[in-house]
Amino acid sequence: MQKLTSAEEEVMQYLWQLEKATVSQIIDQMSDPKPPHSTISSIMRILERKEAVGHKAYGRTYEYFPLMTQEVFSAGSLNKLATDYFGGSVRKMVSFLVQREDLSLMDLEEIRQLLNKKDIES
Repeated sequence: MQKLTSAEEEVMQYLWQLEKATVSQIIDQMSDPKPPHSTISSIMRILERKEAVGHKAYGRTYEYFPLMTQEVFSAGSLNKLATDYFGGSVRKMVSFLVQREDLSLMDLEEIRQLLNKKDIES
């Protein structure tokens, strides 16, 4: 997976939400001030080169669709975050997040159950 810029990631978020969309449909979802059509069109071409999206042509109009799921992208992003900032240690990353967040006992219990489930499946 190639790294996405923040603008590319933002467009992908809209595309994951819509599942398939034209450039105009993506722009319609964006808050004001809306970017120019040419800007989003350029980002879509870049995302195609990065193999993050594909398209189907309807005359001169392209309908884009994601080639990677949000889950796959999220997993890659989290792995990169762990590698870049926590020496590759997911434990250190989770520990950091737990210390920074105000987690309730219910949140911690849910996390414990997820970890237990993961141990059982392994």
